[in-house]
Amino acid sequence: MSEGPLDPSEQTTLLGVAPRRGALNKFPLWQYVLIAMVVGVGAMYAAPNLFQPDPAIQVRALDSDQLINQGTLTLVEAALKKNNIQIIDSMLEDDSLVVRVGSDEAQLRAQATIAATLNTRDVNYVVALSQASNTPQWLQDIGGKPMSLGLDLFGGAHFLLQVNMQEYLKGVMANSAEGMRDKLIEERIRFLPGKDWVKGEVIRIPFRDEDGRTAAKDALVDYQDFLVQDREVAGNLVLQFTLTEDKIRDLEDRAISQNLTSLRKRVDELGVSEPQVQRLGRSRIVVDLPGIQDSARAKEILNKFANLEFRLEALPNARKSQIESYPYQGRKQEIMRRNIVTGNNVQDAQQSFDPDTSQPQVSIELDNEGGRKMNAVTKDNVGRAMAILFIEQKPRVRKVMVDGEEVEEFYSVEDKRLISVANIQSALGFNFRITGLDLREAQDLALLLRAGALAAPMYIVEERTVGAQLGDENIRRGWQSVAIGFALVLAFMLFYYRGFGIAANVALTANLTLLVAIMSVLGATLTLPGIAGIVLTVGMAVDANVLIFSRIKEELENNPPQQAIQAGFDRALLTITDANVTTFFVAIILLSIGSGPVRGFAVTLAVGIVTSMFTAILVTRALVNLMYGGRKLESLKI
Repeated sequence: MSEGPLDPSEQTTLLGVAPRRGALNKFPLWQYVLIAMVVGVGAMYAAPNLFQPDPAIQVRALDSDQLINQGTLTLVEAALKKNNIQIIDSMLEDDSLVVRVGSDEAQLRAQATIAATLNTRDVNYVVALSQASNTPQWLQDIGGKPMSLGLDLFGGAHFLLQVNMQEYLKGVMANSAEGMRDKLIEERIRFLPGKDWVKGEVIRIPFRDEDGRTAAKDALVDYQDFLVQDREVAGNLVLQFTLTEDKIRDLEDRAISQNLTSLRKRVDELGVSEPQVQRLGRSRIVVDLPGIQDSARAKEILNKFANLEFRLEALPNARKSQIESYPYQGRKQEIMRRNIVTGNNVQDAQQSFDPDTSQPQVSIELDNEGGRKMNAVTKDNVGRAMAILFIEQKPRVRKVMVDGEEVEEFYSVEDKRLISVANIQSALGFNFRITGLDLREAQDLALLLRAGALAAPMYIVEERTVGAQLGDENIRRGWQSVAIGFALVLAFMLFYYRGFGIAANVALTANLTLLVAIMSVLGATLTLPGIAGIVLTVGMAVDANVLIFSRIKEELENNPPQQAIQAGFDRALLTITDANVTTFFVAIILLSIGSGPVRGFAVTLAVGIVTSMFTAILVTRALVNLMYGGRKLESLKI
């Protein structure tokens, strides 16, 4: 059967819709309006990327009882003016202070000046490098925001954290010693009284006689992680438990692993795209937060070590070695040393408001182990008070002399306080609420508990905001490659395809606009490999248009112009869809299993495929229809 000219009445599209006579290559008005609205909305959400941010300093209070007010702002402004640092703008935003400066160099000087002015021995503020947005308010009101750029382009926040292994091991030894003490008391084995059995990485239990020491050795046989030795110290018989080097390393690895998991969850809560959280050496962790705007908040959350301990109220006949006392509402409250559960047992935590009092509260959900322990203890202690102890490691910095040089030394101060003491009305289970917190404390506590407790306290030893000056060259070369490639493509399409080239060029411009808009709305991070993905997207969009126009050329050999245009678009659709869908699947795979630069490339590629499909199939066709549709064409040059 030979191919001949196609009659419009017999021609069908791939969707099975037969065009009407005289209506070839004509979209209904609503379809033109819809396409124009999509492109217009895309242009609006891509617009924030045209406004470059200013280098800025962000100041937050480290503790909830510290205030940032107009007095703080005045003090900061005076200090900056004294040091000849030009201020573009300064303002109070919520619970923070933001100061805009003129350059990256001024930003670094301003950070040092503000930190020296505000931070004293007793008071510490989070003074972080940041970027202040210049996006117009009306765009912000509709959700418009610039695209996040990676550290290799725009910069971001870099933190190097030191894990305090000494404090961690100290806690492990203290818990082990407390467990040993309780076991000996349970087994009625007498030992010499003493407040502290822990000496570094050694636990020494004194006894009056050899029989007591031997009985204790048999009772504590479960502590297999320790090297057990008989010693004589200060004339006393001592049973000594020492952590082995292998066990210490195993504990350190476990602490680092838990801290990494918790930090990744905290970063996810901050809404940072494509962060990098990885171990460095034996006891350090690197956190890279590309394109982050609120670096002060990030620094505060990353540097915070907080946990909860749920304990019973001490009974009058309790041994002094078993109780601790803390101030609470103007009185001294005695509680048991032993925990019921800790923040490690928290599976979920959400900040909300009490419907009766409208006060902030944190709703807690325990895991299976924590729920069983809580239920077992509270069931047997109905009517007895239960206290919630909030434990926070606050980082501090002090000046010390080392080899005749003044250097900064990082240390932490442990702050423990009771936030709640309430009678147990009935047996508790997996879910309950914590009250008595202010809003910020409730928000931070919920975030920290939800992310998981840190195994060991940490402090920031290096903070760096990678400014635009480090990425200027990458940005310039990256966008230069896009611009040159795009310009050459536009010129070629215009020269080779004439009127059809104009339609293709407009569609390509719309494609890039929509790509940037979608990435901005999604909060995706653009990296240098991501720019390569954009270049590839431009190539694929061009390829789609070339396939369509080549098909139209083939159809012109056997069909009139209008039928050729119709058939060219319809018959190229399957090829375009096949090529783009298969590439999209590859992009999804790269996005799933890749990391860092690979994910950056995959994101732009996946989004670019979606936008290029839309522009090649609908935008290009709409423009061609406007130019040629409904006209009586005797011939067509393409």
